[in-house]
Amino acid sequence: MELVSRVQGILLKPNEEWVKIKEEELTPTQLFMNYAIILAAVPAVAQFLGRVLMGGARVPFTGRSIMGRSFFYSIFYYIALLALAYLLGFVINALAPSFSSKQNLPQAMKLAVFSMTPVWLAGILYILPFLGLLVYLAMFYSFFLLYLGFDASLMGTPKDKIVGYFVISAVAAVVIYIVAMTLVWGVFWGGTLFRFF
Repeated sequence: MELVSRVQGILLKPNEEWVKIKEEELTPTQLFMNYAIILAAVPAVAQFLGRVLMGGARVPFTGRSIMGRSFFYSIFYYIALLALAYLLGFVINALAPSFSSKQNLPQAMKLAVFSMTPVWLAGILYILPFLGLLVYLAMFYSFFLLYLGFDASLMGTPKDKIVGYFVISAVAAVVIYIVAMTLVWGVFWGGTLFRFF
């Protein structure tokens, strides 16, 4: 799997790419090491640079630097993005029997990781913090890719069960994202670690 061609394929020709992905022998470890850890770094690094370059590296009215805090927040944000994809893969796999599908963790991880591609790439917009909201628009394309992955039968889902499986998986993704980001934000900006950096 070559990173650039895979990104181009999943973004520009998703139906064809899901067919290729379905046939590939990829372990979750290979998937994360060769794809996820690279792309998930985009929004994390962009957030850090955005805070520094746009003057957000100081606490307003105090002059105190929050460079260290921003750096560690970005690391935890990065870990949270990877954890989100990993947990979503487990949820998709666990839900399979409920939708007459085959449990297959590598295929479920493919669905979770490759469908995150638009969100991770759009994360470059965090360099200009006011554009960060546009990343949420990329989420809609991510959900569309997730649906197409189910439709390509990565989990062997009957056609009449695809929509239900997709909707429950999408809701799970949103819940996992909200919980993960709330925890990361709370620990760094509202919790005890805020005082240490």
